[in-house]
Amino acid sequence: MQTQAEVSSTSDIALERAREGERSRLWIVARSQTKGRGRHGRVFLSPPGNLYASLFLNEGCRASHAPELGFVAGLALFDAAAALTGLAHPRLSLKWPNDLLVDGKKCAGVLLEGHAVHDGVFALIIGIGVNVAVLPPGLPNTAMLKDVAPDVTVEALFLHLSDSFARRFSDWTQAPRGSQAHFAAWAERAHAIGSQVRVKMPRAEVEGRFRGLDRGRLLLDTSEGLVKLDAGDLYVLDQSPASQGRVA
Repeated sequence: MQTQAEVSSTSDIALERAREGERSRLWIVARSQTKGRGRHGRVFLSPPGNLYASLFLNEGCRASHAPELGFVAGLALFDAAAALTGLAHPRLSLKWPNDLLVDGKKCAGVLLEGHAVHDGVFALIIGIGVNVAVLPPGLPNTAMLKDVAPDVTVEALFLHLSDSFARRFSDWTQAPRGSQAHFAAWAERAHAIGSQVRVKMPRAEVEGRFRGLDRGRLLLDTSEGLVKLDAGDLYVLDQSPASQGRVA
């Protein structure tokens, strides 16, 4: 682990270290970021008081693994938050594809970035930002961990997160090829499975009932049949019991 007071982006620093030949599974942690980013290049506001961390992986990691490891990281984040807050699903939930919610409000996000580094080696950067004690300004429907666990600290959260990821990553590497155990575990903690949702993509949007996951793809029951979506922004149109969800 390398800790810094302020950086442009922990993911940028992690990529630099990967290109310099650092060992896999190095964490970069910062107290604040000046150029934090989210999905689709969105600005990720990063004031002091929260956790900003990025991990790079290259040993035994291929580009095809990236989507699965996003769900592994989500599970580790859920585990860490649950341990510190005492919350369980559904108060604590995972929103497809990459957010952690507290009481239905966004508390954290995960960003995956893949890069070819030295000698063509693939490096996966997993960036994680968690609202611990400060809410980013101007963003509605957000939460912080101190809302539900006043004594939580950034340091304690990172220790739980790094330990949880190590366990989840080990389980993933040792699972039989084709195993969907991590997808099933993620679906058990999912937000809004069974609900009517809208998924917005860069060039289209689609509505239907969120039925579960198929190797990380969202299963959406639409008027034209069951469709599988790789990515998009999910908006809940109604809340229904989660018991209808499944992993295909």
